[in-house]
Amino acid sequence: MARNTISRSLHDIGLAAWFGGTLANAVALNAASGQTSNAADSGRVANAGWDRWTPVNAAAIGAHLLGSVGQLGGNKSRLAAQSGVGKMALVKTALTAGALGVTAYSRTLGQKVSARPDVPVGDATSPAAGTPPEVAAAQKQLALLQWAVPALTGALVVISSFAGEQQRPSEVSKNLLKR
Repeated sequence: MARNTISRSLHDIGLAAWFGGTLANAVALNAASGQTSNAADSGRVANAGWDRWTPVNAAAIGAHLLGSVGQLGGNKSRLAAQSGVGKMALVKTALTAGALGVTAYSRTLGQKVSARPDVPVGDATSPAAGTPPEVAAAQKQLALLQWAVPALTGALVVISSFAGEQQRPSEVSKNLLKR
């Protein structure tokens, strides 16, 4: 079996950054943006942080996807021959698609909020009394979605660990015999 160090590294480092960055932003940046002395500054603070994170996040996602494709190519014989590997790959692909969709939708909602940077907000995901209704609606959705991306990417970390366990020699031989 050939080594896939580069694709594994791209996959794992990209996923780690995607998971960790979105979790840190949900835990810290979004809430911290509400600590300004002026409610109109809260949106600007959040936007500045998310604008700095977006290119890094895009690179992380790209690295993860590139590594994932490399992993599929490197494991095509196991996908075909080892029981359970194909099902795991389908679950992992579905989780990845879900995480990509939620990430993209969150970015769209974030742009609705950042299009009006001078409006008062409680913080990045909480409206204030004077927040316009369309911005407040986007923030309410973001309040939920900020946790969905780390949940989905965290699930990808778990399924990736499971995939690694499937590569143990005892698992490979046991599951090849099942087929």
